[in-house]
Amino acid sequence: MTDPIQADWLLATLEDARDALDTAIDSLSRHPEEAEEILTEETVPENYRDYFRKVTEFIIQCGEVLKAKEDGSLEQMTLEEGRTLNHKLYVDVLPENYETSYTNPAYAVKTLGEEYGKLLSYLYAEIRGDIIYAFEGRVLDLVIGNEALIEIYNLFEGETLPAAKEIKDVLYWSASDYCDVTLTYRVQEGVDPKLDFAKKIIMESDLSDLSYLYRFGAYISPEEEKTAAFLNSLPEEEIRKMADTYTDGYIRGFEVMGRDLSKKKTVSVRYPIGFERMVRQAVKNFESAGLSVIFCRSAVGSINRNPAGHSGYASSSPNRQYDYDHRYDSAVYMDKAFRDRKIGVLKTAYEQYKEDAAAYAGPAVIETFGEPGFEPVNKPEAWAFTEKQQNLYLEYRNLSMTVVNEYIPGDETSFTIIAFPVPAIGEQFTKIFKETIRINTLDYELYRDMQQKIIDVLDTAEYVEVIGKGENQTNMQVQLAALSNPEKQTKFENCVADVNIPLGEVFTSPKLAGTNGILNVGTVYIGDIQYRNLRMEFKDGRVVSAVCDNFVENGVIDQEAGHRLIVQGIMNGHEMLPLGEFAIGTNTTAYAMAEKFGILDRLPILIVEKMGPHFAVGDTCYSWSEDSPMYNPDGKEMIARDNEVSILRKEDVSKAYFGVHTDITIPYKELERISAVHTDGTKTDIILDGRFVLAGLDELNRPLDEK
Repeated sequence: MTDPIQADWLLATLEDARDALDTAIDSLSRHPEEAEEILTEETVPENYRDYFRKVTEFIIQCGEVLKAKEDGSLEQMTLEEGRTLNHKLYVDVLPENYETSYTNPAYAVKTLGEEYGKLLSYLYAEIRGDIIYAFEGRVLDLVIGNEALIEIYNLFEGETLPAAKEIKDVLYWSASDYCDVTLTYRVQEGVDPKLDFAKKIIMESDLSDLSYLYRFGAYISPEEEKTAAFLNSLPEEEIRKMADTYTDGYIRGFEVMGRDLSKKKTVSVRYPIGFERMVRQAVKNFESAGLSVIFCRSAVGSINRNPAGHSGYASSSPNRQYDYDHRYDSAVYMDKAFRDRKIGVLKTAYEQYKEDAAAYAGPAVIETFGEPGFEPVNKPEAWAFTEKQQNLYLEYRNLSMTVVNEYIPGDETSFTIIAFPVPAIGEQFTKIFKETIRINTLDYELYRDMQQKIIDVLDTAEYVEVIGKGENQTNMQVQLAALSNPEKQTKFENCVADVNIPLGEVFTSPKLAGTNGILNVGTVYIGDIQYRNLRMEFKDGRVVSAVCDNFVENGVIDQEAGHRLIVQGIMNGHEMLPLGEFAIGTNTTAYAMAEKFGILDRLPILIVEKMGPHFAVGDTCYSWSEDSPMYNPDGKEMIARDNEVSILRKEDVSKAYFGVHTDITIPYKELERISAVHTDGTKTDIILDGRFVLAGLDELNRPLDEK
């Protein structure tokens, strides 16, 4: 058995929660001989002993990591030692073990009963955050979940079994009482460059020794090792080219948007672990531009997680079904009182870090693609929001955006996003990676001029028709804004390589009234999930139905399950969203690459959106900055920054925004035509049968001919 240190460490947490940090640190070095209690005693009913022992054994492991962190031995691990420790910490949630893990709500309910199982599975999932807290030395965070475990363990030691409500109360008050710790830290790590745990690893490690990967504490799969090794094999000039494209795009975004970067001091780099060699160069580039780099880890605890996805630096998941099962764990404690407390803590936290927040310029994001598709299983045992909780969550999202915008005004920040493949994409990974670099560095001026020709036609149109081909049922009419001064105004933004890399689209905020029809796409990746035969119907620019074919049993499509998946993964919990964006992608080079390597269904939306028309549900591209003028390279002001929903901000900001903007693209091969329709009923075709037909756009068809 491992060194049993946990008793003093855990039991000390019962003394005084507010003094828990000092007591927990102190207890690690005291009275280890008293540590056997939970592992050896038989004071709880036999049915539940295995759960408490396994969770306690896990906590002991994390306690040992904390000791190694504090004595410096964690940083001295060899590659093989790192692999061994990482596997030991994550083995319980790996797919091959998940079916008999208490983190699996289905197994927990099966073995512990419905009421206890859901609650205790939630608790174990929360406690698994101890891995990260131990690696980062965040002892108070370690204490929180472990304290709850002890309290619940004591309830099971009573003469009668506790009521489920007693257990839920412990979990509720643990989340609520410590909200000022967990949420405040989340705010701090998002804006404060002094929290440099990851930065030190990135900038000070010998990146040729892959043992550094295991000092993050995140799950490290062979993918992270392969990626890091591949980047190590690239010449310095290639790494510099990748980093320069990324950082130059970020800086150019401020120029394009007419925003003053000189007022800002920090940028948040969000990236996939394994890309440290590129990121190290990016840090140097940003620092040369006067920006300190913040590395904020993807949220660990349920109180800070977004059910729709993660935000921050992260590794691949040890088990995407595990993540999916626990995406709504906040349902354990979500009520009006908790929502109000969370908003109050958020305001206090931003006030505490208001100087750091004011200096924050926005995120610079690196995404990856190439992992096999994930087909989630909907488990009735997993936590899910009630309708009331869903509304409370959405209300919180709106309220929190208002708070954030007060301290980090949206019209003062910018961003950039770029994507690269991972080895999981297949044997041609190296070739695909090099092609991706080429796609990310296409000729800015060439595309700017070709895209302007498309905009010139669209500026004369009343609406746009988008018609699918073959099995694709798309039939959309997209209503466009009106121009009061065509000499100085435009309806579409000319998007080249700045905030959104790679280049290649023109986009607008459609008028909602008159925007009607069916949007359909055969397969599309959004986040980690591949949606099959996705269909959405719009009336006056609002989603009125949404289904997909992801769930099939005995040859019958479960449309209700498909609808719930769309609401969760695409619409971020909203049953209705407006159409926030319509765009025409022009990056036929990316499309040709996808077709050549057979990876169309493996590409991220960041690239796919440039490979045909795309529609975004949710907020417009200009949310929180609609009143800031935006100009195209030709000097014309892009005036279509609002729609009938976003304009409500002038009356009630809570009705104007949804906190979601999800792109859905129709690939060229599923497209019959895109036509600009003028007020007199005449049409000008932009795309026919998947090819650009406007004069001056022959260059866009060349990659289609070469593929």
